[in-house]
Amino acid sequence: MKLTKQITALLLAGALLIGLAACAKNDPAKDAPAQSQSLQAEKNGEVVILFTSDVHCGVERGFGYAGLKQIRDTLEAQGYTTLLVDDGDAIQGESLGTLTKGEAIIDLMNAMGYDVAIPGNHEFDYGAAQFLQLVEKAEYPYISCNLTKDGAPVLEPYVIKEAAGIKIAFVGVTTPETITSSTPTHFQDENGEFVYGFMQDKTGEAVYDAVQTAVDDARAEGADYVYVLGHLGSEASAQPWTYADVIANTNGIDVLLDGHSHDTDQVVMKNKDGKNVVRSACGTKLSCIGYSIISPEEGITETNIWTWTNDISAVELLGIRNEICEKIDAATAALDQQLNQVIGQSSVELTIYDPQEKDSSGNPIRMVRRAETNLGDFCADAVLVQTGADIAVVNGGGIRTNISKGEITYGDIIDVFPFGNQVCILEVTGQQILDALEWGARDIPDESGGFLHVAGMSYEIDISVPSGCLVDEDGMCSGIEGERKVKNAKVGDDPLDPEKTYTLAGTDYVLLLNGGGQTAFDGAKVLQKDIMIDNQALIDYVQKTLNGQIGSAYADPYGQGRIRFTGQAE
Repeated sequence: MKLTKQITALLLAGALLIGLAACAKNDPAKDAPAQSQSLQAEKNGEVVILFTSDVHCGVERGFGYAGLKQIRDTLEAQGYTTLLVDDGDAIQGESLGTLTKGEAIIDLMNAMGYDVAIPGNHEFDYGAAQFLQLVEKAEYPYISCNLTKDGAPVLEPYVIKEAAGIKIAFVGVTTPETITSSTPTHFQDENGEFVYGFMQDKTGEAVYDAVQTAVDDARAEGADYVYVLGHLGSEASAQPWTYADVIANTNGIDVLLDGHSHDTDQVVMKNKDGKNVVRSACGTKLSCIGYSIISPEEGITETNIWTWTNDISAVELLGIRNEICEKIDAATAALDQQLNQVIGQSSVELTIYDPQEKDSSGNPIRMVRRAETNLGDFCADAVLVQTGADIAVVNGGGIRTNISKGEITYGDIIDVFPFGNQVCILEVTGQQILDALEWGARDIPDESGGFLHVAGMSYEIDISVPSGCLVDEDGMCSGIEGERKVKNAKVGDDPLDPEKTYTLAGTDYVLLLNGGGQTAFDGAKVLQKDIMIDNQALIDYVQKTLNGQIGSAYADPYGQGRIRFTGQAE
């Protein structure tokens, strides 16, 4: 059987029916008549695993949770047995998560009937203690083979689910980047010592061994198939813990369902025994839904994604109404009055995406973590103006979504800066600023959440120079050697003086909490702490400085030329 990658959606009697195309002559999905969702076909013995990743609270985006529910119900009505799993980063990213510390998303995932999930790095953004409370609230298991506290496992490494008589093991693994890409202090005790960890050794062997042990144990327990739920990704900064590293150094995995890097790549690669392993990723914000089909006769027949590329969500365009719609409405109703308050207007779109480049599924390519954008400039300007510092920096990983043309609401601003970090001011040397910029540029031309947008200054990045940044066992910057990628840094029209002292504004995540592994400012003098929440800085900038109007100064999506690139990548 072959399911189409591009889903064909039909609205019939209030239900979303999925177009299924067959390779085999007798495809029960293709031949199934349109029917009420209340009528269940006789089970055909096949299992469809549906998977999501990096939803980031986008429960009404793309297919939406309601559309996903309708897809699952339709497949069940056509005779399939379904399982629903998530690859992490579900509870953070928009105001619904931020204002409830993830609880509203867990409630929705419970209502969706998720069967298993893993923590991504952003599951810890409200603190490790809050995540563990959410684990208790969840009506499905969270698993991870490499999350530890004081060296001991925190969660079960795997779970076996039986569906249509088939035993399917799910092994969870969370990127060790979490120790820095969430807030490092969330994993430390009161003395600043790390008590939580993700097996973040530099070789990757600890993670490979943990995955292999879980796979072997699941096989020994009788699993017919082993799926790894990974929040690993493909980014250079994630090495040696990318999905490719894990597959190449293990055996016994049938399929790796992956998240973290927001890509939609479908890959087949060899494991350490030379056997093929499928890796599938499904993007972000429910722009795609992944599926994997298991036949009792043929085994795993297909793993791929459905893609929704329309700006209007499937739920809105197709008029889907089901119980998930009602639960989302109830969850958002209490927040609507505050979130819908208009704080200004924009005549331009402020973006995190490249306005031209698309991925293989037609989705825009994220630019904010590897290049200047007008939204990056806007955020850095807001922090600079609201603090009066000489220079401001904002990390690209903290800028989460676009600001569209037209009215700007409080909710729009929270969605840009959903973490609630505090703005602060430090007294630093020019050399510390150069070190910070170098660490932020270490993965260019690839992405890094620590990539720094600036205000009050400019700089160049020579992409032909390999990074000389050194990384310790916890993913922190431990020094910089050799030639620098960052060059020609200026404050205004003057060269940045390494010996001079400057006032620097930014969020505590970057300046005080070693966010993204940034250590350049350790020991710097704190001039002001907890000045305001970062999203309030954006609101004040729009209302008090721009008089409620974001205009032509931010018209160029590629920004104002503050960050330039020289050289050619090797």
